Amino acid sequence: MKIGLVGLGRMGDNMATRLRDHGHEVVGYDTDPERRDVGDLAELVTSLDGEDRRVVWVMVPAGGPTETTLAELADHLGDGDLIVDGGNSNHHHSRRHAEELAARGIGFVDAGVSGGIWGRTEGYCIMAGGDPDDIATLQPVFDALVTDGGFAHVGPNGAGHYSKMIHNGVEYAMMQAYAEGYELLAAGELDIDVAAIFEVWRHGSVVRSWLLDLLTPALAEDPDLSSVRGWAEDSGEGRWTVDEAVARGVPAPAITAALFARFASRQDDSPAMRAIATMRNRFGGHETQPGEPNAPGGVDPSEQG
Repeated sequence: MKIGLVGLGRMGDNMATRLRDHGHEVVGYDTDPERRDVGDLAELVTSLDGEDRRVVWVMVPAGGPTETTLAELADHLGDGDLIVDGGNSNHHHSRRHAEELAARGIGFVDAGVSGGIWGRTEGYCIMAGGDPDDIATLQPVFDALVTDGGFAHVGPNGAGHYSKMIHNGVEYAMMQAYAEGYELLAAGELDIDVAAIFEVWRHGSVVRSWLLDLLTPALAEDPDLSSVRGWAEDSGEGRWTVDEAVARGVPAPAITAALFARFASRQDDSPAMRAIATMRNRFGGHETQPGEPNAPGGVDPSEQG
């Protein structure tokens, strides 16, 4: 099968390679001229002429880049063609995209893709939302990309990205639990071999997982993880998951706490903790530590009126 692929970053390039390794022809486009096979999206679409359905898979960041890419592709594609959004788009946007493209006769599938940079060799997990006929068209592509048992048609348009959103929320909570366990073990007074504990958890334990498989060799190389700063970004899907939990009235304390912990990781000197230290000092005379005037959130004396 011949397919166009837009976005040849860490995920897109690996997916293109895996598809080619499985006998598919991939025409790639990226804003980086060193990566792309064609000069623009119009040329990419033209390269697919002669196929029963021209299929373009989009792997660009959610939001503006996806909106712009889909709009431009729609101007070049026609009735019966098909677009796949494999990025981490908001499911509300994916449902809108499906409606807008359907009005122009273009099919749309939202594909939640998990597997990270290891997907090229290990295979991906894909949760797809869309019309059954569109899914059938793409099945050879899905079969090439996924690991055994790693594909599911999970529902109508929006369902693929909704499923991936919840998947990433669960991922947040799992990583936070491992991280807290690591810190507790390392803080103990018994001189525990933390790396050995995480290694043994990989074998037969009820908490074994691929995330643990990734963390364990890192601990073996750097037991204190001193080479990594304690700063963790969030991709946006954790926030959407918490928003959805609030909207649906579904308790999600673990996922919510994991998201907030990432916010806390970005504070070298937490304003909230400074407020707590101040209150403890004022009501009970509890000792405080001197602050750093130019710390994030702090006040430079030269700026005081």
